[in-house]
Amino acid sequence: MSQSYYFFQSGRLRRKDNTIEFENLSKDKRSIPVERIREIYMFGEIDFNSKFMAFIAQNKICVHWFNYYGFYSGSFYPRESLVSGRLLIKQVQHYQDPNKRLKLAKSFVEGASYNVYRNIRYYNQRGKELNSYLSNINGLRKKLEQCKTIHELMGIEGNIKKQYYRAWNTIIDQNIEFKKRVKRPPDNIINTLLSYVNSLVYTRVLSQMYRTQLNPTISYLHEPGEKRFSLCLDIAEIFKPILGDRLIFSLLNKRQITPDSFEKDLNFLYMKENTVKLITKEFDMRTRQTIKHKKLGREVSYNHLIRLEAYKLIKHLTGEQEYEPFKMWW
Repeated sequence: MSQSYYFFQSGRLRRKDNTIEFENLSKDKRSIPVERIREIYMFGEIDFNSKFMAFIAQNKICVHWFNYYGFYSGSFYPRESLVSGRLLIKQVQHYQDPNKRLKLAKSFVEGASYNVYRNIRYYNQRGKELNSYLSNINGLRKKLEQCKTIHELMGIEGNIKKQYYRAWNTIIDQNIEFKKRVKRPPDNIINTLLSYVNSLVYTRVLSQMYRTQLNPTISYLHEPGEKRFSLCLDIAEIFKPILGDRLIFSLLNKRQITPDSFEKDLNFLYMKENTVKLITKEFDMRTRQTIKHKKLGREVSYNHLIRLEAYKLIKHLTGEQEYEPFKMWW
């Protein structure tokens, strides 16, 4: 079974026969059969050549880069092999039709906001006083269906997130003040964690979407634009509360991560190397965990669950079945 591989050390990656060989600065070597690799994450200063990249592309492996501070830099997305002109036309038609686009955008926000609500309810049932946030988010969610434009919809979504993030000060046991989401650059522990973990969710969605016929640049909630795979942002909204936020809550409440896990540089905060490794390891373990799928009646990993979400979207676009976003039931 293929899996994700993470390279934190500096060194060199190259093709060696039908394997990927990594050599670190101490000249230690490690070979990985290419069929075992689903995607590669690079964190260190790693050298490679065009022969390596051609081999990676040939084997349909996505590569994601993160810089020295653990911030996402970009991805290598191999030439698409699972292409469908018919599906591409359907994607564009659903974007160009305001009603069809709005319907899909509402579904993404509906799924994401429901999973946010479940997160808060989970901690409310465990002794945290979060009833006011549950009430406010529930009231905002009732307004989603009334939205007439994407702009109005994203306004409601933004207000839901504000209520959600305000609840984090109660959910998290450590005394870490978190007032608002700041991205560029992240200015405190929570914002730094969110930026990193959200990028892990985004890249995982991208890798899974690559194995479908969807075009990742044509989106419905987020505006399609340059230099990003915006459809991945749409689907990532559904899984960030499940895979990202719950991981952050767990790491902080178990004190696996504390203020000592970070360093400050000028006007932003960044994670120490061992912190990046810890979060990445925990995230990878979570995505490989399985749940009993209600409709399929079998165990499905979170990795595969993301791909199933893409398949559901394809069925909606082709008129086979209405899209329903994934919602937590636990």
